[in-house]
Amino acid sequence: MVSEFNTRKTVAFSQEQIACICLALQQAGNLERLARFLLFLSPEELLRGNEAVLRARAAVAYHQGAFQELYAILESHNFDSRYHAELQQMWFSAHYKEHEKTRGRPLGAVDKYRLRKKYPLPKTIWDGEETIYCFKEKSRNALKEWFDRNRYPTPDEKRNLAKNTGLTLTQVSNWFKNRRQRARTSEPRG
Repeated sequence: MVSEFNTRKTVAFSQEQIACICLALQQAGNLERLARFLLFLSPEELLRGNEAVLRARAAVAYHQGAFQELYAILESHNFDSRYHAELQQMWFSAHYKEHEKTRGRPLGAVDKYRLRKKYPLPKTIWDGEETIYCFKEKSRNALKEWFDRNRYPTPDEKRNLAKNTGLTLTQVSNWFKNRRQRARTSEPRG
């Protein structure tokens, strides 16, 4: 029986075709098949620097738990900013999984925060915008502006804020709750 990619001698793919296959398999979530396809490619095709192939290799490395390979790929190639969020998530999640395995227990929020500080994003997948307390600066600024106008947004306003800032509804609600608490403790008592 011939495997699905065992036609190496008779079929040559263009770089565009390779990128298209990688993208299609990755979007379908078929990482096992994607891994087999990557094995089919020659070392020259794998190392040519095609971004779709690099992202596919990163996804497969993450899926297979080959985190050192994932880190090497993410640190050594500049990726288009439209893929930064996806690759950043992989970067942090891989570090979390490594440490959960080492510790033998799930990580808490403080553990994850410490890991993000210990393993900052490489410049290759970072958009340059400072993330403070896990929120992008422009998200925090939008929340602060809203807070200055209204400390108690309605549920609909919170949903709109979540949508506009890229945060979850829970994150927005918690931010306002925490910010109101900080404001109360910093106000002078009379």
